[in-house]
Amino acid sequence: MNRTDLQNLSEERLVDAETLLASSRFGAAYYVVGYAVECGLKACIAKLTKLEDFYDKTLARKIFVHDLESLASLAGLDAKQMGEDDPVFAANWALVKDWNEESRYESHTKIEAEQMVRAVREPHHGVMQCIRRYW
Repeated sequence: MNRTDLQNLSEERLVDAETLLASSRFGAAYYVVGYAVECGLKACIAKLTKLEDFYDKTLARKIFVHDLESLASLAGLDAKQMGEDDPVFAANWALVKDWNEESRYESHTKIEAEQMVRAVREPHHGVMQCIRRYW
């Protein structure tokens, strides 16, 4: 899987989350939109790698996680890039960053799913808007 694959997967999962939300599948929408962010952050990390570099096993172990804050850090996205100066974005990131893969086993309400999807897809202050600038 390469950077382009991760970008495409991220965009597809965002659409999937919106479809699930519209179908009242709130837990699935919540989980899938977090997965969209994870793929987007991994695309940012992929952009930092060089084709001729030898495989970095330590970095690879760190990348194969589902912790959005850790992935943002590995992608080189610092507080300023992650919207420190934008209070709307900061609120969106604060909501999204705590997502984890365990959410697939949890129920989520309509409000939780709507807030999560909105925080990710919001066109001017959303998490995906930020990620797209760096991938």
